[in-house]
Amino acid sequence: MSEKKSSSVNTPRPAGPGHGPGGRGLVEKPKSFWKTTWRLIKYMSDRWVGLAVVMIFAIASVVFQIRTPKILGQATTEIYKGIMKGAAQQKAGISQSGYPINFDKIGEIILVVILMYVASALFNFIQQYIMTRISQGTVYKLRRSFKGKMQNVPISYYDTHSNGDIMSRAVNDMDNIANTLQQNLTQLVTSTVTFIGTLWMMLSISWKLTLIALVTIPLSLIVVGVIAPKSQKFFSVQQKSLGLLNNQVEENYAGHVVIKSFNKEQDAIDDFEEQNDNYYQSAWKAQFISGIIMPLMMFLNNIGYVFVAIIGGIDVAHGNVTLGDIQAFLQYTQQFSQPISQLANLMNTIQSTIASAERVFDVLDEKEMTDTKSDLPAETDTDNLISLEHVQFGYSDDALLMKDYNLDVKRGQQVAIVGPTGAGKTTIINLLERFYDIKGGSIRLNGVDTRDMPREDLRSHFAMVLQDTWLFTGTIFDNLKYGREDATDDEIYAAAKAAHVDEFVRKLPEGYQTILNEEASNISQGQRQLLTIARAFVADPEILILDEATSSVDTRTEVHIQHAMERLLKNRTSFVVAHRLSTIQGADNIIVMNHGSVVETGTHDDLMAQNGFYADLYNSQFTGNISLD
Repeated sequence: MSEKKSSSVNTPRPAGPGHGPGGRGLVEKPKSFWKTTWRLIKYMSDRWVGLAVVMIFAIASVVFQIRTPKILGQATTEIYKGIMKGAAQQKAGISQSGYPINFDKIGEIILVVILMYVASALFNFIQQYIMTRISQGTVYKLRRSFKGKMQNVPISYYDTHSNGDIMSRAVNDMDNIANTLQQNLTQLVTSTVTFIGTLWMMLSISWKLTLIALVTIPLSLIVVGVIAPKSQKFFSVQQKSLGLLNNQVEENYAGHVVIKSFNKEQDAIDDFEEQNDNYYQSAWKAQFISGIIMPLMMFLNNIGYVFVAIIGGIDVAHGNVTLGDIQAFLQYTQQFSQPISQLANLMNTIQSTIASAERVFDVLDEKEMTDTKSDLPAETDTDNLISLEHVQFGYSDDALLMKDYNLDVKRGQQVAIVGPTGAGKTTIINLLERFYDIKGGSIRLNGVDTRDMPREDLRSHFAMVLQDTWLFTGTIFDNLKYGREDATDDEIYAAAKAAHVDEFVRKLPEGYQTILNEEASNISQGQRQLLTIARAFVADPEILILDEATSSVDTRTEVHIQHAMERLLKNRTSFVVAHRLSTIQGADNIIVMNHGSVVETGTHDDLMAQNGFYADLYNSQFTGNISLD
């Protein structure tokens, strides 16, 4: 989107709570779990074949892995049989050179086990590769839908939602969904299959030993169910404390000059120590309690392991079970608790992921900008470039700021918009560029109601130079060309000279190829303002919207900015948001706003003669040296 297709004039909002450094605390739960889950699955509807292959391969990988302990146990049994047979022969006085162990059969068993492990690894690799493509493709599709939606939502959405919250949905929530689809979805299948398969293999060896092993499950569930929520609670406090600590550190570093100038270093240190101590107290409790879960689980598993080993050994001695089966059973006992813990953790992860998906879908369900035609015939005999006819508007339906506003602007005229801070000066701009649609009446451009024009066509007639300069990360040349992509190099250099940009740019080491960093902080505020004026020169708009901001710059730069603005305004229709009333005395029309409403309209002389609100502003600004910035 070029400068002609301007963005909203509203200032950015701070990041919303809960999405700053440190991420979320407690697991966020969705409002409608199954509805959102099904909707997310439908985003993978064009990948059903791949998903089916992933599930089959994941199950196959687990089955091969589950089978190997029992098959490997057969080798142990063969060795045990050979040793026992040799011992019996020695006892009977039969001479022999070694134990009669069937190494050929053992070799066959080991080969089968190796092949099964290779097959398991191969199936796992293939399903991971396919699932990575599916998950990233799904999130790519979801992210593209999100970006398309953000292009079509009305400006009011940006005015009522913080930038931090929108970024969190577009980045953090998307990553959460991608990670879960890629890793946890298949883990859910493999953990379930592992649990069922391991249980089945244990039952095939000994139902009695299986019951002994199952005794530890309720105890494990108690550990997970009692301790985990307490850990989660402390993690929530930890994340909150971390967010506050980060905010304080960032604030102190950003304002270190002010802190030093007011001798507040010790106060800042004391505040930091308090926040740091709060973070330490919550962090060690969270880490300690979460850290004891695994040792307790291992302790319970080891107890079950000991009982299985003892009773299994007795069964081997009585010939009820082979030694290889007991070896396999002990391996299954160690594996048995893993899928339980994994499934317990997955439940929280999946809850958080579906909550993330729900937040993304909330944006996708937002109402889009509508193009309601005015059904008003175009005026062909008008000499007005812009006309506001009986305009009614309010940001809410129950509070109109304009009830019957009329304004005619001819080509080359200058319209000034004045008023105290917060008076609603941006309202006129929002209506001209159709960031908001009027509630009644008509706004015409060249006799055509702007509602009957595509927004892109309408905004191609405008360019903006705002008080809050916006330049993207890239070269100075590319930033200037942003105003009009088809501009020639000569046109860009000419615009730079007209805006007093060429002189300081050529003094930079890389000249026009200098890369502006984030927020363009590697050049001064005045230089940034001059670049935005040069960008407007390149755009060569029919109508210019100008927020004449010259605050926070030195006198020489201010002169350059004023001179560049005068050149830019020459022979051009303009709407100027005025902060210093002395600069707009010659405007063809002055719109005076207060508390969001238009209170007066007229020339400087007319308004001064009325001795109303504008006259009070003008007199107070000069007698009291008050600025409307």
